[in-house]
Amino acid sequence: MLSYETRPAIGQPAPPADHLPISPPTSNTMANGTSQISKPETKYHHIWLITGPAGCGKSTVAQSLANAMDLPFIEGDEFHPPANVEKMSQGIPLTDSDRWDWLTQLREEALRRLSAGSEGVVLTCSALKRKYRDVIRVAPYYSHDVLVHFVYLHAREEVLIERVQSRKGHFMGASMVHSQYSILEAPGADETDVIRVDVSGSMEEVEREALAKVHEALQES
Repeated sequence: MLSYETRPAIGQPAPPADHLPISPPTSNTMANGTSQISKPETKYHHIWLITGPAGCGKSTVAQSLANAMDLPFIEGDEFHPPANVEKMSQGIPLTDSDRWDWLTQLREEALRRLSAGSEGVVLTCSALKRKYRDVIRVAPYYSHDVLVHFVYLHAREEVLIERVQSRKGHFMGASMVHSQYSILEAPGADETDVIRVDVSGSMEEVEREALAKVHEALQES
């Protein structure tokens, strides 16, 4: 298990000399109006980790990207143990120790899906701190044909609080938005594997921007 003090290098490992460049993906439109990216030929498998604090729309954006790229979607919240869910439902912030095994399990599940034959996987996880993101970043050390990308969804705290207050039947309360902002370490400029998307606009606008930036990342990989 990786210790908190052992931080892997930020970004992706250098591609091998025989790396085949990704052909620019083309897009088409599905029946529901959602753009869909055609699958480029590549030697790599991609983990697309949708991150950000509560209320930023991680699940909605992740499902949209998964549909557009025809990839499996992993809802990170479903992997929380019951003790974590109970704490969050009571407005009690999770500690680092609460999150550590959960993050490791998410990384292992993403790698399992890739090893089973998927070309990529879309995963949701708040990944509020840099060391949390680093847990996922080590995935290429276990499988060298894997590239990790973070799609960081962000907006002002008051915008996210309003959105969470309007949700029904979710264990994450508005108080959790404030607690998550209090520990949030927004990705720095040196975290070159991060795609930033402002979610202050409508969800349709956010989904289009996220898809366009993922398209760009595929071309640059």
